[in-house]
Amino acid sequence: MPARLHLPAARRAVVALGVVGALAVSATPAAAEPAPATSREAAGLIAARARDLEVLTEKFNEARERLKATERSAHRAADDLEAARAALARARDRVRVVARSAYTGNRLDPLQAMLTSNSPDDLLDRVGTLHAIAEHNDGVLGGAEDATHAADRAQAQAEEVAADAQRQVDRVAAQKKDLDAQIAVFKAAYDRLHAAEERASRAAAERRARDRAAAARAAAARPAHAAPHAAPAPAAPAPAAQAAPAPAAPPAVVGGGSAPAQTAVRTALAQVGDPYVWGAAGPNAFDCSGLMQYAYAAAGISLPHSSAMQSTMGVPVSRSELRPGDLIFFYSPVSHVGMYIGNGQMVHASTSGQPVKIAPVDYMPSYHSARRIAG
Repeated sequence: MPARLHLPAARRAVVALGVVGALAVSATPAAAEPAPATSREAAGLIAARARDLEVLTEKFNEARERLKATERSAHRAADDLEAARAALARARDRVRVVARSAYTGNRLDPLQAMLTSNSPDDLLDRVGTLHAIAEHNDGVLGGAEDATHAADRAQAQAEEVAADAQRQVDRVAAQKKDLDAQIAVFKAAYDRLHAAEERASRAAAERRARDRAAAARAAAARPAHAAPHAAPAPAAPAPAAQAAPAPAAPPAVVGGGSAPAQTAVRTALAQVGDPYVWGAAGPNAFDCSGLMQYAYAAAGISLPHSSAMQSTMGVPVSRSELRPGDLIFFYSPVSHVGMYIGNGQMVHASTSGQPVKIAPVDYMPSYHSARRIAG
C-alpha cells in the first residue's frame, strides 16, 4: 500500500509562505535627521527611536514565531518524504516477489498459458490472471511513485517557506542594528549637549555671583553719608520644600483573577526592576511580550513571543471589566502589551532603557484592546 503523505502539513506550509510574505516590516528606521541642537531635542530623538525599536522588536518576535512554525512544517515534510521513499522501496520489492512467483512457480507467461491450457476457458482464466497481476503491479508502483513525488514537492515548498521566514528574521535584525546605531548616536549627542549646557549654566551662575559680589563691594566702599537709603533686604527665600516622594503604586488585586491569572501576576511582579532587552523572554531580562510569555508559562499556559499574536488569544474583555492577569494591548497595529494587576495599574516591560515596572494603564497612549488568557 503506498505511503500516505500528510497533505494538510504541506498545505499549511504553503499558507505560511503567504503569511510570512505578507508580514511587512513597517517600523523601518527613519531617514537621517538634523543633529539635535539641545539635550532636550536629543532626548526626544532617543525616545522616538526607542519607540521605533519596540515596534521593530515585536515585528522580529512575530517573524521568529513564524519561522519556528515553518521549520516544524519543513521537518514534517522531510519525514513524509522519507516515509514515501521507504513505501516505494517496499512496493518495488513486492512487485519483484509477485513477478518472480509468477514466472518460477506457475509459469504464467502468455505462451506457457496457451501451451498448457486444457480448454479455451482455461486459457482465458490464465490470461486474465496475468492481466490482473500486471495491473496490480502497476497500481502498487504507480501509487507509491505518486506519493513520493507529492512528498518531494511538499518538502521543497516547506523548505522555501522556512528560507523566506529566515530572510524575514534577518531583515528585521538588520533594521534593528541600524536603529541601535541611531540611538547610540543620539545618546552620545545628548551626553555632549547636556554636559555643555551644564558648563554654560555653571559659568552663568558664577558670573552672576561675581557681579553680586562686585556690587556688594562697591556699595560697602561708598561713604556712609552718600549711601542711598538702603532698600530693605529681600527676605531670604523660604527653604525649598522637599519633593514629596512618588506615591507607591497601589497593590495588585491578585485575588480578582483565576488561579492561573494570579500565578501569572505574581510572576510578572517578581520581575519588576529587570532590564528591558530586545527579544528577551527571561529569566533576567524581558521585552514586553517576552514578559507576558514568561509570566503565563509559570501558570502552565503557552503564549507566543509576540504582542500581535498574543492579542488574538484568549477571549476579548472590555476595559471596564478588566481583571488581574488580563493582557492589555496598545497601538494599532498592536506593538505593546502589559498585564493588568488591579486598581488601574499594570506591570510591563516598557521600552529600551527602562526596567520592568508598574505603571497606570493610562500611562501608555493608544489603548487598543484587552484579552483574558485564563478564565
